[in-house]
Amino acid sequence: GCAFTVSAFAAPVEIQWWHAMTAANGERVNEIVDQFNASQSDYKVVATFKSNDYTELMNQTIAAYRGGNAPHITQVFEVGTATMMSAKGAVKPVYELMAEAGEKFDPKAYLPAITGYYSTADGKMLSMPFNSSTAILYYNKDAFAKAGLDPEKAPKTWPEVFDAAKKVRASGHPCGLTAGWVTWTQLEQFSAWHNIPFGTKANGFSGFDTEFKFNNPLVVKHFETLNDLQKDNVFKYGGRTTQPQGLFTSGECAIIMTSSGYLGEAQKNAKFNFGTGMLPYYPEVAGAPQNSIIGGATLWVLGGKKPEEYKGVAKFFSFLSNLDVQIVNHQKTGYLPVTIAAYEETKKSGFYDKNPGRETPILQLQNKAPTENSMGVRFGNLPKI
Repeated sequence: GCAFTVSAFAAPVEIQWWHAMTAANGERVNEIVDQFNASQSDYKVVATFKSNDYTELMNQTIAAYRGGNAPHITQVFEVGTATMMSAKGAVKPVYELMAEAGEKFDPKAYLPAITGYYSTADGKMLSMPFNSSTAILYYNKDAFAKAGLDPEKAPKTWPEVFDAAKKVRASGHPCGLTAGWVTWTQLEQFSAWHNIPFGTKANGFSGFDTEFKFNNPLVVKHFETLNDLQKDNVFKYGGRTTQPQGLFTSGECAIIMTSSGYLGEAQKNAKFNFGTGMLPYYPEVAGAPQNSIIGGATLWVLGGKKPEEYKGVAKFFSFLSNLDVQIVNHQKTGYLPVTIAAYEETKKSGFYDKNPGRETPILQLQNKAPTENSMGVRFGNLPKI
């Protein structure tokens, strides 16, 4: 008989991955895919950029699934978790995928804050952590120096932020402060950081019959203040999602609160020195600051695919969790190291000593043990809301 096995001639099994990563982060996706494809010949991952709007990507995926032509893997932002969890049959939970493919998979290998967000109540992980972030503060050190502020000190409290933004404006800078992902940074993160509920039922983690609670005195006061400060461009609203990041990168606004995943872009494109700090808090609020919550996205696997395709997806997920891949992801993009090992290795290597501020998001996320106000949010249809 012929000594060759069929696989010597078989074309690699194709795995489609839809994602939302642009700029420096999009380049990183392509690097990872090329590395994986070069590392073996049984599977070929094809990464397709579909939309930089996570809501749009989720809608496209759902439509494709209904039409019978869904990708194998899609990237879903954290607030889409409840929607994906409830799509029974449309989703192949990661813990099942890995077990069936015989791939080693231990939820305890990941940062607890990440595992908790994407697991069932009994700790089974539903999706694969990929680009996890949290919100942090970035400030323009050159603008601070020009305004007579200490460029080595990030403002810690909201009164300090407002004061810095006013001084920056008074020194002739066009804009003091802006915020990316406003509902995430100024409502969800803001509530967790001050240990106040965003909604009932542990922010939706412990039941579906939930009610929003963010219309409270602290949030109202906060938004009234931001609104008043818009009159003099001490605060400038720049759009719902990532658009305000351009106001910081260009040098127009001197302070921004946005995703830690913006770091790579800021490093690449900002023509000034900048620093990072933790999210600001109102010092009169008891227990603040608490801990920030996870943002970014995970990879969800769609249902109804062939076993050999699932085997390839599982192999690719194992590759993604490799220590080396994780370390580069974290150090190049500003996203969190999703595995504990990648965090420990990065710390041991002295990376955080050489790059002050890069540990900020992790320290902030782990600032205190999460309460039911600070585990995250899990509400169906949250993007629409």
